[in-house]
Amino acid sequence: MNLVLDVALTHVRSRARQTLVAVAGVATGVGFSIMMAALMQGSQDDFIRQLVNAMPHVTVYDERRNPPEQPAEVAFDAAQIYGLTPEVRRRGIKNPLATMASLEAWLPGGIAPSVKVQGIIRYASRDVGTSIFGIDPHREPKVSELVKQMREGTLSSLYGATNAIILGDRLAEKIGARVGANITVQTSDGARINAQVVGMFHAGVRSIDEGTAYVLVRTAQILAKQTGLVNELRVRTADPMAAQNIAVRMESETGYKSVSWQEANEDLLSTFVIRNVIMYTIVGAILLVASFGTYNIISTITYEKARDIAIMKSLGLTERTVRLIFIVEAQVIGLAGGLLGFVLGYLLCLALASVEFKSPFMDANRIPLAYSAWHYLIALFVALASSFAAGFMPARKASRVHPVDIIRGAT
Repeated sequence: MNLVLDVALTHVRSRARQTLVAVAGVATGVGFSIMMAALMQGSQDDFIRQLVNAMPHVTVYDERRNPPEQPAEVAFDAAQIYGLTPEVRRRGIKNPLATMASLEAWLPGGIAPSVKVQGIIRYASRDVGTSIFGIDPHREPKVSELVKQMREGTLSSLYGATNAIILGDRLAEKIGARVGANITVQTSDGARINAQVVGMFHAGVRSIDEGTAYVLVRTAQILAKQTGLVNELRVRTADPMAAQNIAVRMESETGYKSVSWQEANEDLLSTFVIRNVIMYTIVGAILLVASFGTYNIISTITYEKARDIAIMKSLGLTERTVRLIFIVEAQVIGLAGGLLGFVLGYLLCLALASVEFKSPFMDANRIPLAYSAWHYLIALFVALASSFAAGFMPARKASRVHPVDIIRGAT
């Protein structure tokens, strides 16, 4: 093995300029692929982070995932009923406090009651449809980032005025309201109250900032015209990625429809799969182009070292040994280029992360990047694999050379 490595390094050093070009090509491919992976993974993680922080990890609704079976369907398997008006049931989750206590016994996270009402906010002759959430300010910090998202006022400000309300900053801007303004809130059921704006929040998601408001639970119950109503339980888990399994267990225990943030945004998450395929395809294409430089240098060495190959085979080296020499040469170039690409990729990421920009549509002022060892390992693996493929064909050709033909000058 020492002989194989010694001969391979001698061949590589003998054409230093071409070797450096090939190494630079691999390093460039590895470096830019690392930067591309860090950029796309970082933007994806940042989007998911904002999405997760802007909503509960699991939401329990006061509805069933499947409609209840009719008595005739239970008694007769072949029965199928059409046009039957379902039974009118009282809205809300039954015994919400007992249900919450039961879930808190095993739930790795926090849980809070909520009352969701669809209403219209009216101010200065402007009407805007809004989702109004009745919350408990003491429990809310356990299930959302609302405390950190407050731009004016605090959650405890909801206790400071009659029918106090907190608006999204874009919603407040749309209707022209400020803290202290008196607005009118009306629902489709005819409930109507005068509320005072005591705070504003900014979640970073336009649909939430433009169409969400928070009030106390009892205020939302007045709007819903139902005392004691709790139609949602909002949950924040210690591990957001475990939300889907927790939602399944909660639904089986309570019987109510439990939706994780993954299920609520499954369309968006499915696009990330396609996005990752595109990313790794681009990374592979970059490294594939870089491998042509390795192929070129190994082919040139094979052609110029034909007499050396003949002499080595005349001295008893087998085809396998000769083939291994040229494969090792390709791997040396790939390894050197990969290690140099690590440095280049890291520097490119630092340079990209240092770029500062301002946009009225984004809260961040720098490009989000993800630094992961997997990006480096994957890039190195692809570089070595492409270098192996680039060196295999010249190595195969070199191993099949007949020494007598070369010595006689037949080729």
